[in-house]
Amino acid sequence: MNKMLIFATLIMIVVIGAVFIVNNFKANTKLDTILPPNNTSGNQVQGEVKELAMTSFYEMFDGKAKPQYSLKEITVKKGDTVKIEITVTKGNHDFNIDEYNIHVETPLNQPTLVEFKADRTGEFVYYCSMPGHRANGHWGTLTVTE
Repeated sequence: MNKMLIFATLIMIVVIGAVFIVNNFKANTKLDTILPPNNTSGNQVQGEVKELAMTSFYEMFDGKAKPQYSLKEITVKKGDTVKIEITVTKGNHDFNIDEYNIHVETPLNQPTLVEFKADRTGEFVYYCSMPGHRANGHWGTLTVTE
């Protein structure tokens, strides 16, 4: 009878231990789905990936070339990773955002990927730096919100 009591006690300890381990694992799993991984500071901004595509080109108006981007406004949130694929379809252009230190050549008919983290809020101008292009409208506005 003594052996039976010891055996039953051991089984109870194993079952209680297993329940404790499973409940602890579930609690940790739920916590990991609420907090992003590697977020130790508690105030690190985690964003989404925003993928955009636009063309860079010029059109003729009254005998004058008017360079432009197909997207004149881009809005993202602070913390987002921004990926912009730019394809020049006509002319010789580039792409610049001074505040993010982005200055990229954009060859004709070759998609160029610009990627950056939107780590500050505000309105930022993206533009083509070819002579006369920005002054003739080859620019747009990137807005980064909270």
